[in-house]
Amino acid sequence: VYTCKVVSFNWNIPMSKFKPGQIISHKLFHYRGVILNVDATFQLTDEWYEFMAKSKPSKNKPWYHVLVNDETHMTYVAERNILPDHTGEIINHPLVPVYFTEIVANKYERNLNWDGDEPVPVENIGIA
Repeated sequence: VYTCKVVSFNWNIPMSKFKPGQIISHKLFHYRGVILNVDATFQLTDEWYEFMAKSKPSKNKPWYHVLVNDETHMTYVAERNILPDHTGEIINHPLVPVYFTEIVANKYERNLNWDGDEPVPVENIGIA
């Protein structure tokens, strides 16, 4: 006897082209980075969008939290503004070793500091 669990799927949520750990480059600003997290749609404030998102990308498509190479900050980038990076070069950012191990096929492998598909907030790492 086989049983089947019915899983509902919201077809209105866009599928992301990129996943955490993927190394990307920004189309407009030409920096490299690694994706830390993905939002199915824009999740910041309208004020942030008006001030920061100069090209006014869609809010209804995926947005990415990106650790920027050779910097200490993270950016929030619309999917239309990123491309895969195939250089195979590492990303130099202080949070890379907190969340990732080695690069395999142009993608960082996750370490244990993840809760399912979500990175554990830095302030919660090491707390049992």
